[in-house]
Amino acid sequence: MAGGSLLMLLDDITTMLDDVSVMTKVAAKKTAGVLGDDLALNAQQVSGVDASRELPVVWAVAKGSFVNKLILVPSALAISYFIPWLITPLLMLGGAFLCFEGFEKIAHKFFFKEDDESHSQAIAQAVADPKIDMVALEKDKIKGAIRTDFILSAEIIVIALGTVATEVFSKQVAVVTAISLIMTVGVYGLVAGIVKLDDLGLHLMLKKGQSFYKQLLRKIGVGILAFAPKLMRFLSIAGTAAMFLVGGSIIGHGIPAIRHISEALVASVQNLPTIGGVLKVVSPMLVDAIVGLIVGAICVAGFMLVQKMMPKKQT
Repeated sequence: MAGGSLLMLLDDITTMLDDVSVMTKVAAKKTAGVLGDDLALNAQQVSGVDASRELPVVWAVAKGSFVNKLILVPSALAISYFIPWLITPLLMLGGAFLCFEGFEKIAHKFFFKEDDESHSQAIAQAVADPKIDMVALEKDKIKGAIRTDFILSAEIIVIALGTVATEVFSKQVAVVTAISLIMTVGVYGLVAGIVKLDDLGLHLMLKKGQSFYKQLLRKIGVGILAFAPKLMRFLSIAGTAAMFLVGGSIIGHGIPAIRHISEALVASVQNLPTIGGVLKVVSPMLVDAIVGLIVGAICVAGFMLVQKMMPKKQT
């Protein structure tokens, strides 16, 4: 009898783990939209740090990220358990914030380009100045990166929680915890690799010898050095696009009218010859992107209006 009970318990545990595994994969797909921007932002935070200090800085930010998760995960789960009706508004707020961030990047790229360039030049000059306290600069970068991580982590956790909002609390705990750990280890492992790409390329490029193997290594090194900045640009672009897609999708699912438009569009194009299958996949993404752009534009316009209305500080 005891043996049978143990087997039943093991079967229940196995079933639950399988369910958690499936739900974790779904949550990972939902939160992956934030990943590209998370990678690009954290890799950019390390720029200007001495090469020998890049990995220690990444590790310091990773530890701060774990602390952020220790605060955010229990808070999110407590909300889910005691006031579950708040999850959807939080998801909508998180989606709107993603759209805001995405549109703000576009606005700075096209309308405030000179401000961004002057800011970058000021940072470069500060780093080159021998009078600048590099320890203080490093600490400031770590603090800034941890603050950025807190916002992105909150978005990831809220999105992950939204995917399992209807599940039992134990599964919510398992999925949200798993996503938090996977994203933290994955993001900062990749960031460490990205910031060291140029060092790897330089190391390979300086290999000596005329053998085919050594020449191949040097060519690979040159390729890595050329590839690293392009990877950063790609991550930034992909991250911005993902913000609109994920944010627009979250808002669309929370507003029935938008969801019905998306479903009607899919129904109207899925039976078209040849391209119906492709349009069936693309059309909901197009709706999400349009919704994301519109919401982002409204949020940025509102933010700028509030900024103008606020009294300026006296200097």
